[in-house]
Formats: sequence, C-alpha cells, structure tokens
Amino acid sequence: MANPKSDKTILRALAGEAQQVPPIWMMRQAGRYLPEYKATRAEAGDFLSLCYNPDLATEVTLQPIRRFGFDAAILFADILLVPQALGADLWFVTGEGPRLSTITGEAEFAQLRGVEDIHETLSPIYQTVRNLASALPKETTLIGFAGAPWTVATYMIAGKGTPDQGPAHELKGTHPAVFDALIERLTKATIEYLSAQIDAGAEVVKLFDSWAGSLKGPDFDRYALEPTRQIIAALKARHPGTPIIAFPRQAGDKYIGFHKASGADCVAVDDSVSAEWVAEHVQPDGCVQGNLASSHMVTGGDALVRETRRIVEALRGGPHIFNLGHGITPDADPANVQLMIDTVRSA
Repeated sequence: MANPKSDKTILRALAGEAQQVPPIWMMRQAGRYLPEYKATRAEAGDFLSLCYNPDLATEVTLQPIRRFGFDAAILFADILLVPQALGADLWFVTGEGPRLSTITGEAEFAQLRGVEDIHETLSPIYQTVRNLASALPKETTLIGFAGAPWTVATYMIAGKGTPDQGPAHELKGTHPAVFDALIERLTKATIEYLSAQIDAGAEVVKLFDSWAGSLKGPDFDRYALEPTRQIIAALKARHPGTPIIAFPRQAGDKYIGFHKASGADCVAVDDSVSAEWVAEHVQPDGCVQGNLASSHMVTGGDALVRETRRIVEALRGGPHIFNLGHGITPDADPANVQLMIDTVRSA
C-alpha cells in the first residue's frame, strides 16, 4: 500500500484514506482536446513518433499539469506499444485509429518476439518516465500504465478496434491453445513493462482493460481477472510499495470483489454504474476511481456541476480518486475541464 503519511493526495487515497476533497486526474488528460497538444503532435509528425520521443512525450504529459494542476500525471504512451515491442506491425490511420498485423493462428503467434526482447523498443518510454519523475511538481503523482492482456489481445487478433471484440472471441473458441499462449505472453510482457516503468520512477501503475465487459461468466474470471491478478502479484513481489489501479471497464457486477480477487489497491469504475452503487458494493473493499461521464466535458453547464457534486458526495465516505468513467474525447472543451476541477475542489 502507499504511504498514508504522503503529502501526495493520490497516494493517500490509494492507501485507503477518505479525504474531504478527493484528488483528481483525468484519463487521456494529455490529448487532442488541448491546443498545445495538437501543436506538439504536429512537431512530432505522427502519433507513434510522439510516443517514442521522450522530450515531446514529456512535454505533452506536463501540459495538462501546467494548465489544470491535476493531482496526478499519467505517462503519455499507448497500450499498443507492447504488441509492437513483441514484433507486431503497428500504424495509425488518421481518423480511424490503430492498425496492426493480425494473429489468427499458430503461424502468426510463432513470429512474435520473446518477452525478454521488448525493452529495446520500449526504452524511450522508460526515458520519458525518468524525465517526468524529475520534472513534475513535488505534489504531483506520476502514474505509469499498460493495457491489460485481454484488451491488448483483441487488437492483435483483429488488427484494429472492433465493436464487439468478435475476432478475439472467435479465436478463443477455435484455437484456444494459441489464444491462451497469447494471453500468457502478454501477461509476462506487461509485468516486465510495468516493472521497468516503476524502476524508472512511476509511483503508481494502472492496468486498462477497456474491453473487459465483453467477457462474460467464467471467461471474465479467466481472461480479465486472472491475468490482472498475476500481473499485480508479480509487481507487488518486486515493488511492494507501489500501488496499482485496475480498470476492468464495464465489468458491471464483476466490479464487486475485484479488489480482493485481483490484489488491486484501487478499482476504477466506468459511468455505466452509479456512484451510489459503487459506494455500496465496491468502495468498502478499498479505493475507487471515477466516474463522471466524459460527455459532460463536451456539454458542460449545470448538468456537469450537478453530476460532479453527486459523485463526490456519494463517494465521500471512503477513499476516492475523482476521474471520468472513460477517457476525455477530442471534442471536449478545456473550459469544462476547469469547471469540473473547480466543482470537485469546492464540493
């Protein structure tokens, strides 16, 4: 657990402290809704060049801290850098998102690199973490992250994002040995990647399982919960003082008990569940993070203020990190972000 005496409010929440004013950061807080980000990305040339340029990635990570004074900065990177480090082809199509070479059977899986080979590709990311560890204000927590194995696998199998993760579900059924081997490879690679981020200066790490909600019943336990548990157990053995946030998005009732089953210090929740439900069913087990709908960053106004206050009030009885229920969208208005922050800090 984090040090409860820390002067960093995020670390205090992660250690289990309920605070009158919850600490706040925002998923995708460094991104396309900020004009300064767009200028830096243009300087980099393209998205992947930005991710792999430590100076520019440091700059875009710091931009929302300078503008808004969030309590945490999250490393600027992408969950698909790990498959690229494992040997997958990766590129981004403007307006459409990522594209990868696909894994549809044993032959493609056999072409992947071993886990021990990922660090050469990912070393610029570790340099960005080192840069941030020295550049951030002393009160600002540095969060590293990775995609959870199931979510990353869905992109590697389909070659892109899909609405229902259908190709991954199909491979799971038709080639279970290949699918299980891919999940295992990603689990081990994620342990090494996050451990290297912690060594470089990340104070907290987060696992994003964006597509966890499409796993049902035993599949959720086997492919969302179990890899997360393995990653957390390995990281806790190596870095016992480093808190870990897990985000099994759209887990629904599977959020209940996820702290204990996974070993996570904090469970992030999406906006498909109410803050009041979270307070009753999830927060008794530990810190929770969330869960304002990101649409309020576009629409703003009284509804944003009301909903923000409701969430703060509902979760005030236990440890809480205020955040969105999903990442901020490119059409968000920075003025609405400031309104949200002012509302949280005055609630």
